[in-house]
Amino acid sequence: QVQLVESGGGLVQAGGSLRVSCALSGFISNINSVGWYRQAPGKQRELVATMASGGGTNYADSVKGRFTISRDNAKTVSLQMNTLKPEDTAVYYCNTEISNRRYWGKGTLVTVSS
Repeated sequence: QVQLVESGGGLVQAGGSLRVSCALSGFISNINSVGWYRQAPGKQRELVATMASGGGTNYADSVKGRFTISRDNAKTVSLQMNTLKPEDTAVYYCNTEISNRRYWGKGTLVTVSS
């Protein structure tokens, strides 16, 4: 079994910064990739950033240059978010792919006020 627990969400003013983290536990010895997705009210879930097992990263165009995904250690994945905008408001979900299966956390809410 694999568990993902997000933390670090909250309320921040536009232009500010926030760091969200994801704690992974369980059978996580063969991770293919980790990533962050988000879902704003009334919208579909979308990719924010991913990191492959080799370290390669991929970002949505809307967050390039502002967000940075990192693998802090074997069990923690973080997303540093700078220069936040109101349109970044969403529930942020941690994701990992292990042996062709995807696992999701329950999400953490990030609210950016204008």
